Amino acid sequence: PSTSPFTFRKLAGCTLFITGASRGIGKAIALKAAKDGANIVIAAKTAEPHPTLPGTIYTAAEEIEAAGGKALPCIVNVREEQQIINAVEKAVKTFGGIDILVNNASAISLTGTLETAMKKVNLMMDVNVRGTYLTSKACLPHLRKSKNPHILNLSPPMNLNPMWFKNHCAYTISKYGMSMCVLGMAEEFRGEVAVNALWPKTAIHTAAMDMLGGAGIEKQCRKTDILADAAYCILTKPKTFTGNFIIDEVLLREEGVKDFDVYAIAPGHPLMPDFFLDEKKLRGSQQEGADGAKVKTESAAAKPSGPVAETFRVIQGAMTEEYVRSTQGVFQFELSGDGGGTWYIDLKTKGGSAGFGKPPVTADVVMSMSSADFVKMFTGKLKPTLAFMSGKLRIKGNMALAIKLEKMLSQLNSKL
Repeated sequence: PSTSPFTFRKLAGCTLFITGASRGIGKAIALKAAKDGANIVIAAKTAEPHPTLPGTIYTAAEEIEAAGGKALPCIVNVREEQQIINAVEKAVKTFGGIDILVNNASAISLTGTLETAMKKVNLMMDVNVRGTYLTSKACLPHLRKSKNPHILNLSPPMNLNPMWFKNHCAYTISKYGMSMCVLGMAEEFRGEVAVNALWPKTAIHTAAMDMLGGAGIEKQCRKTDILADAAYCILTKPKTFTGNFIIDEVLLREEGVKDFDVYAIAPGHPLMPDFFLDEKKLRGSQQEGADGAKVKTESAAAKPSGPVAETFRVIQGAMTEEYVRSTQGVFQFELSGDGGGTWYIDLKTKGGSAGFGKPPVTADVVMSMSSADFVKMFTGKLKPTLAFMSGKLRIKGNMALAIKLEKMLSQLNSKL
């Protein structure tokens, strides 16, 4: 769309290995990259025209070449290890390496436990979880040699609300399996390869959606372009941008896109929200990526709740540019007890952020204490100096910054 801030050919010469790229979302991401002059490996299984689904790897290749990219169509069923290995070898031989892997291939059956045949369960586990894992494993040795390597899985933020399990348990497990690959591999290859997940806020109009939703469903959907634009944003960020669960619309708004009607099949028509997203999740936390781009992230488990989480929500809400400018520090809290775990306050990166998990950049100060004492400290009932002297608070790192945080706390107390 004309409002897009994407003008440079950032992916020129990059090689993308995209599973399920013969149609739908995979093809849309391929075409977006092709416009930059990227090389696209179309790793999909449709070599012969399908009776009901449009497109083959060869028709997709023609479209990619017409858009300005180079295409390598490969017959790949992600359930077949040898087919993946062969396609990866062919890609490296043809284009000299692999820079980006998009795990898009997916199987879906929205059926209950008793209605889902084991053949279908196996298909979803094999394609969604095992296929994603296997393709990542095959591409990783080549990705590690790239200057700015990325893996992008088309999978949701993990939301443990039972509502998303009860009607299609097998499908949910298989999609969260893809998200767990993001969680694990982002950490395992941190500093080497960026690994992120992308998921749409609303239903997307594809041939699969037509089959699931029946006639007229497309009016409630957006075009695949929105995911292509969001994917492009992610894949052109530095490899330090990793471990994020990104919602397309949230990211694009952060990137300055204002007109979302261009993505609608029927502008003005109410849109159907996609699976796995609760309303509150969509308003959830924003976390800064390492390069300062604000991005929607979700913590791995269900969002923590309770006094600690509430305190961090208030801190996040009270952040100002002034605090960030005057503090210039990143604080990590290791809390024991209820609502414990790792939390952070980032008062260094643009805009500042706070929340559950490790900070987006290395912490200057690490504080360890019980979650009960933490809440007391942040509500003015326990002075940090006293907590430190009495051994309730352990501080590692920059003490001067720890004192700065104490000043900020006294200003925050009125809000807490």
